[in-house]
Amino acid sequence: MGAVNVLSHPLILDKLSTMRDKRTSCADFRRLLREITLLMGYEVTADLPTRPTLIETPVATAEFPVLASRAVTIVPILRAGLGMVEGLLELLPFASVGHLGMERDEVTHEPSEYYSKLPRGAADSLVIVVDPMLATGGSAIDAVANLKEHGCTDLRLVNLLAAPEGIAAFGEAHPDVDIFVAAIDERLNGQAYIVPGLGDAGDRIFSTL
Repeated sequence: MGAVNVLSHPLILDKLSTMRDKRTSCADFRRLLREITLLMGYEVTADLPTRPTLIETPVATAEFPVLASRAVTIVPILRAGLGMVEGLLELLPFASVGHLGMERDEVTHEPSEYYSKLPRGAADSLVIVVDPMLATGGSAIDAVANLKEHGCTDLRLVNLLAAPEGIAAFGEAHPDVDIFVAAIDERLNGQAYIVPGLGDAGDRIFSTL
C-alpha cells in the first residue's frame, strides 16, 4: 500500500482535541478544521519540485527556487470535504478546485456518487483529495477510482481522522496513493463511525442533524 503519513504536530493534535469535544461550537469546529488543514498542507506538499529562476532583489540578482509547476487540483469529497478546501487554498491560491459528491447509505454504509465536476487540466496536475474522515474507506476508494477514470495519476488523500479499517481498505484498493492523516483512531463501531472520533464531521461543520 502507499505510505501512511501521520502528521502528529503538537499544534495539530491540540486543535484536533478541541474539535473532538462535543461542546465545541460549529463556528469553532469549522475554524479549527481550516487551521489544521493548512498545517497539514505544509507536509502534504513538502516534496513539490522546484526550479531555479533569476530574481532581482533590491541588492543583487541571483537564482532562487520557485515551484516547477503550479498545476494542483484540490478535490473535496462532498459535503464534509468542503471544510478543508479553504485551508489548502491559503497555501495554494493558484490551485483549481473540483468536486465529488459521495453519499453513504445509512443501512449498508456503502457510498454512492451523486455529483462529479473536475476542472480542465486535472489529469495533468497533482490532485489532493480531501475528506475529514476515513472510516470504512468506501467514499475515498470510489472517489479516487473516479479520478483515475478521468486520467488522474498523481493523487494524494488527506484526512483529519482515520480508522484502521479504512486505511487497510483504501490501501488495498489504491496501493499507489499516499495517505496523510492527523490521527488514526481505535476502530469503527457498528454504525461505521470512527471511535472515539468526533462524531459526524459534516453535521458538525454545517450544524445539521
